Amino acid sequence: MALMITDECINCDVCEPVCPNNAIYMGEQIYEIDPHQCTECVGHYAEPQCQIVCPVQCIPFDPAWRESTEQLQAKYERLQASAQAHGQPEPGQHTAQDT
Repeated sequence: MALMITDECINCDVCEPVCPNNAIYMGEQIYEIDPHQCTECVGHYAEPQCQIVCPVQCIPFDPAWRESTEQLQAKYERLQASAQAHGQPEPGQHTAQDT
C-alpha cells in the first residue's frame, strides 16, 4: 500500500523533507502523497519516515492502493534506476557540486 495524508494534516512541513522518494508535495490545501512515488520507505528505511515524524498522525496506509513488500521493492528499484538514468544522485549521496 502507498500512504495517504488525511484532512487532519496541519501543514507543519515535517513530512515532505523526510520522504526519500520525493513523493510528498503540497496540494491545494494540505500535503499529498503521489502513490506512484511512495514506497513506504521500502529500500530506504525499515519504517515510513513521514509516519514517524507526523505530529498529528494523519498518514495512514491508503487502502485503495494495495502493494506487497515485493511490489514496493520493485517500485523502489525502478525509481532508483530512473533517477540514476537522469543523473540524480541517490538520497544521501553527494554530487561534485555539493562539495
